Amino acid sequence: MRPDGDDPEPDDYGLPRVDVVVPDDARELERDMLAYRREERRRRRRRRARRLARPLTRFGVAIPIIAGALLVALLSGVLMTAFGPKPAPRPTIAQLAPRPSASPGEVGGLLPDGSVDLAVGERTPTPLRDLRPGVIGIVPPAYECESVVAELAGRAHENVLNFWLVADPRPAGDKKAMPLKELKACAGTAHYGKPLVLEDRQGVLAGAYAPAEGAAGSGVTAVFVRPDGVVGDVVQGPRAGPELTEKVRALKSG
Repeated sequence: MRPDGDDPEPDDYGLPRVDVVVPDDARELERDMLAYRREERRRRRRRRARRLARPLTRFGVAIPIIAGALLVALLSGVLMTAFGPKPAPRPTIAQLAPRPSASPGEVGGLLPDGSVDLAVGERTPTPLRDLRPGVIGIVPPAYECESVVAELAGRAHENVLNFWLVADPRPAGDKKAMPLKELKACAGTAHYGKPLVLEDRQGVLAGAYAPAEGAAGSGVTAVFVRPDGVVGDVVQGPRAGPELTEKVRALKSG
């Protein structure tokens, strides 16, 4: 518009005249600059979001489906580990020693006659002399689970041997035998190698190798059984270390 209010006259190119007002103070343009910068920031954010999403959108819905399948597989693996089949004893093909150097129930002899229950799912009667090769841990009454249980389980596992855990059912004064539920909880403290829980209601193993009835033992009694069924050693209150590792490793060569 012209200052007198009349319509602008067209210029030589047929376009109307435009009156441009240049402010005397540049600060008057501050609001426009702020709005311009905000719009530029929004554009940059949209461009970054498109760049990040481009690998996922390049193949349509394939990538989200693959990611979902991997997540399901991972969760399935965790659930199978937690709730899958329980551990089973490793079988041995070695024959029992025909003429051991000691009587059954002694070091150098076979395990005693009798049977125990393998407490994995339903109780499974198991002859004592089938407990080979490996380590039998006999837990005394009122036992507080120690780290040596996990240590024995780990050493047996890495040498492809069995590790059985059984409670001494005989009372020691006013101390009662560890219940089967607590024994299983103690076995669950082993994260590398799973102990196999036994129930010896007659106390055959404890009577042969653990401290005398009525005496509170200082810890687990570890019975080391070779592939031929011969008891190579019995250790009261074993402690983690090279000596214990070597005793377990020696069962393989034995």
